Amino acid sequence: MAKHLETGKKGEEMAVAFLEKAGYQILETNWRHRRAEIDIIAKDGEILVFVEVKTRSDDFFGNPASFVTAKKESLMSDGANVYMEKIGHDWEIRFDIIGIVLWSAERVEMRHFKDAFFPGLA
Repeated sequence: MAKHLETGKKGEEMAVAFLEKAGYQILETNWRHRRAEIDIIAKDGEILVFVEVKTRSDDFFGNPASFVTAKKESLMSDGANVYMEKIGHDWEIRFDIIGIVLWSAERVEMRHFKDAFFPGLA
């Protein structure tokens, strides 16, 4: 497996553990619909949360969370709509981003941005 894919997978596993420890119920990981992929779908109480995880080995080019593009937000929104229709969810939702920097095996920086974006607002 390519190094960047290994880094991403490790980051997603860390994010799942972080959310579980914070009391989130993990419903799906790497959920896909057509071109949309949502890294983590979880419940925070009654709120359905769609999470994008960005992991890097350094922050030379900025915080990993800053690399979530408008296109990615749009794809997540499309996927979220399909997922909500599939499960019959019609109450509160949220889009979060978790940015992770894996400086070394001993030094990891993780930032959780709740309500990081709302699709359709620019």
